[in-house]
Amino acid sequence: MKIAFLGNQARAMSNFWSVFLRRLVAAGHDTLCLTPEPAPGDDPAWEDALTALGVRLIHYPLDRKGLNPTRDLATLRALRAVFRRERPDRLFAYTIKPVIYGALASALAGYPPRARRNLMITGLGYMFEADSAPKRLLRQLARLLYRAAFSCSGQVFFQNRDDQRVFERLSILPASIAVSQCKGTGVDTARFAVTPLPGGDPVFLYVGRLIEAKGLRELAVAAREVKQTHPKARFQILGPAERGLGSVPLEEVRSWQDEGCIEYLGETQDVRPFIAAAHGVLLPSWREGTPVSLLEAMSMGRAVVAADAPGSREVVRDGQNGFLTPVRDARALADALRKLADDPALAARLGEAGRRLAEGEFSAERVADGLMRDMGIPR
Repeated sequence: MKIAFLGNQARAMSNFWSVFLRRLVAAGHDTLCLTPEPAPGDDPAWEDALTALGVRLIHYPLDRKGLNPTRDLATLRALRAVFRRERPDRLFAYTIKPVIYGALASALAGYPPRARRNLMITGLGYMFEADSAPKRLLRQLARLLYRAAFSCSGQVFFQNRDDQRVFERLSILPASIAVSQCKGTGVDTARFAVTPLPGGDPVFLYVGRLIEAKGLRELAVAAREVKQTHPKARFQILGPAERGLGSVPLEEVRSWQDEGCIEYLGETQDVRPFIAAAHGVLLPSWREGTPVSLLEAMSMGRAVVAADAPGSREVVRDGQNGFLTPVRDARALADALRKLADDPALAARLGEAGRRLAEGEFSAERVADGLMRDMGIPR
């Protein structure tokens, strides 16, 4: 079977989908990974990691965050040409633009057939994160485009039930599409093995993009509060800078560092040494699909602290493997972090419970097996 696997970033595809892709290749499927054309300065290591899995890499033009209709039309045309040339038997697309334009391009090309077009909603994106006039307009546009994409597809996976309910409330889901649930991409529990908690002063780590909706500004406020009572506590931000709608300027993050409340670590190809050096991992995001950074932390035996938001609440069991705090509540976030700073034994217990959850519910092997079964892909 020839499978077109469509995403919006080689980095994310390599980081989060390697286990699933490896399973597809091992089962003998001709797997095409469609990723955007590399931009100047992009690290080629991510594409190298994909091709090392045995997949074929195909580039297409994509403006990930822009709203230029000319560029989006170029994406649609390029994908249609790929599907006409390759004639895949199955399409699996995830993230907003690949889902929308992948489904529409597939319908225009006639390949694969409608029943074998599978889409995954990994989160609701910028236009669903807050309420303002521009975002309401974007939300209406997204609603129309999603509805069109779903109307010509066979199946859609949601990573949490909150997102599914939003799509149902907005009447985006046509009766013709099959709706399924999936626990995100899962986590490679062998690669993200348990490591002992470090000694020394408490270190709390955020892993993710520099965007407003990840709760970065609440993180900075909470860090200031905690450092008033725990001056030696350290707060680290690890992740790439972002541009465009909803981003937090790198200059602002560096100003927090100059102030002394956080440390900005830049970006990395391997988050494991940073998780290993932390006592807990936090994610005050306003909304997630299924937060991979928390799954990776849990797999390595770390307590997690997150906002009680869609996606995160599917992963964090309050008081069991970490703490949930109200969305956009920096003071509550600070209180939860103080609990971990004051009680290393508590952090260890929460981390042990998180590892058990990662193995039992969120392993990437389990997720890959379920996806292949639900899509009817021979295993």
